[in-house]
Amino acid sequence: MARRLPPLFALKAFEATARLGSVTRAAEELGRTHGAVSKQIRALQEHAGTALFDKAGTGLRLSRQGEELLPAVAQALDHLEHAWLRMLDEARAPSVHVACSATFAMRWLVPHLAGFYRRHPGMRVRLSMTSAREIRHQGADLVVAWDRQSYPERDQARAIRVADVAFGPVCAPDYPVSVKGRRLSCATRIVHEHTSRAWNVWQDNADRRITSKAELSFPHTHLCIEAALSGLGVALVERRMVHDDLLAGRLVAPAQFVPFADGLAIVPASERADSPAANAFIAWMIDELEGG
Repeated sequence: MARRLPPLFALKAFEATARLGSVTRAAEELGRTHGAVSKQIRALQEHAGTALFDKAGTGLRLSRQGEELLPAVAQALDHLEHAWLRMLDEARAPSVHVACSATFAMRWLVPHLAGFYRRHPGMRVRLSMTSAREIRHQGADLVVAWDRQSYPERDQARAIRVADVAFGPVCAPDYPVSVKGRRLSCATRIVHEHTSRAWNVWQDNADRRITSKAELSFPHTHLCIEAALSGLGVALVERRMVHDDLLAGRLVAPAQFVPFADGLAIVPASERADSPAANAFIAWMIDELEGG
């Protein structure tokens, strides 16, 4: 039986307009004219026999029917895009799609990635970003993470440990910090909004306590590091993420780095997680992380 589907571009025009809230912005994203996008939306509504958008001032808002349709269309387009990009990657060269935090990508993975290409010149690595707050695989084959508390139990159980990790407090060299016995005192403690338990784990593992008059929170680790570099307070970060800053004297560690039991792991996220390219990436990560 033939599929009863509207034209693909009509669905793309609908999804882009709904997501961006504007035919003009949708046309810019799709590389079409305003008139072409409007025509496709009208054709889709005529085909459906119902309005998918209502007028809202000078803009548009989804009708009830449009709100019901949008999630299915967006998901279908996401799946189609991921499958298409994966096919293109495989057509060009064996590849692996890796998701990780922006901080890990910027401060460790990308600076070390040349080593992977030297070892495997015929393979390619595609990167996308994820976070502890929102696990966004985006079609990834492998997800790199050390805070996996929010991951499903199945993913936690099959995570492949690739390295030990050690976290410790860091701050600018001239930031006032008092260390007396087992207590570290400062004016401001910098907290990651979505992994705030890290400070408690550090205190337990280091057998130390930190006291502060205020807390400053950020949604990403690299923002916590930048805040520490700017002298805004004391941040708790993984040692590899600030290795160069400590060596250069841009940051200091007023107390020790201590291991966190979960370590850094790679979580398989697709059926291609056992491909030759994925296995090569995992093996390289283990070797590279052992070297620092």
